[in-house]
Amino acid sequence: MAFDIETIRKQFPILNTSVNGRQLIYFDNAATTQKPKVMIDTLVDFYSNYNANIHRGIHSLANKATEAYEKTRQLIAQIYKVKPQQIIFTKNDTESINLIIQSLGKQILKNKKSNIVITEVEHHSNIVPWHLLRHEIDFEIRYLEFDENGILETDSLSRVIDRDTQFLSFTWASNTFGLIYDAKKIIRIARQLNPNIIVLVDAAQYVPHSIFDFQEIDADFITFSAHKMCGPTGVGILIGKKNLLEQMQPFLGGGDMIKEVSKYRTTFNDLPYKFEAGTPNIADVIAFGASLRYLLEIGFENIQAYEQELAQYLIDKIQELDFVDIYGTTHDTSRVIKLPILSFNVRGVHAHDVGHLLDEDGIAVRAGHHCTQLIMQKLRIPATVRASLYFYNTKSEIDAFIHSLKKIYDIFK
Repeated sequence: MAFDIETIRKQFPILNTSVNGRQLIYFDNAATTQKPKVMIDTLVDFYSNYNANIHRGIHSLANKATEAYEKTRQLIAQIYKVKPQQIIFTKNDTESINLIIQSLGKQILKNKKSNIVITEVEHHSNIVPWHLLRHEIDFEIRYLEFDENGILETDSLSRVIDRDTQFLSFTWASNTFGLIYDAKKIIRIARQLNPNIIVLVDAAQYVPHSIFDFQEIDADFITFSAHKMCGPTGVGILIGKKNLLEQMQPFLGGGDMIKEVSKYRTTFNDLPYKFEAGTPNIADVIAFGASLRYLLEIGFENIQAYEQELAQYLIDKIQELDFVDIYGTTHDTSRVIKLPILSFNVRGVHAHDVGHLLDEDGIAVRAGHHCTQLIMQKLRIPATVRASLYFYNTKSEIDAFIHSLKKIYDIFK
């Protein structure tokens, strides 16, 4: 597919929506992306024509549903260079992270000498589960810090990782700063410091924009969500190394994750099914397959190129406003690449007021702490406005956004 922005926009029905009498401008893509018609049609087709439970049925509808469900798993395996057995479906990125922490974390964090390393830029989904585990096991949580530009201080890894570090868990791209961190470099340094360290990468913000090779990255686990890449809500993806998945205990117990159940003992199913208890989110997994095929047809290289153009245009335009404070670096360096995600504040105006007034102009942004309160605490601010774009956004929408910011400032100055 040639990258034609007008053709692409027509494939997203919601982009024709009006909000408060204005054409919708959707700049909240880091929270969730909009859905192409091909995904919506796939969802409707499932419920209209072959809705059935999977894996255990022997009738035609069940077989068709099972085949479509597993085709999505096979497609994910093909894209990220893994075996289908290494892919676990959960309900979101947060559940995937919790599964790893609760299952494997309990096995290896056994005494107070153990520690884990996370970063100050993490989403709460990669902080709170560690806090919960500390209620059960006494271990130390250490943090890799970020500098004034939002860049992780990777040179400080040697100060936080030692022979007692069991886990390194970090985000590949910040949902607040929009910065892509060098995951391969971080993992390489971590394994030099401790060859036995287990590495979890939260790729929720990275994956909508790029493809990766799981073997090349050398993480033990990578997690992400379908809804941030044109897919439906309710589908999370956990990719893990087979040996670790095999040694982990199931997170949930119930149907389809068993081989045999007796009165006092259960033997578990093979990978990946031992982690997929109960009826899964069948329709949305199948629909996510349609979303992935759609993104592949457009081409991630085309998406990246267009988004970099959008990101630079957004940065250039907002830097012309002398009443705006921007958080995180606004330029490329040798260590980071910028996604089209920008956090800022209008001086003298609370982020929530800015968000509300932008909404009156039909512009959807996020205003708040973005589930990154550690960042807000370090920056000594309560909240920011976040504009996050995707490949169906346009420069004319950015122009309208800048015009609205000028109006808002004029109201409050």
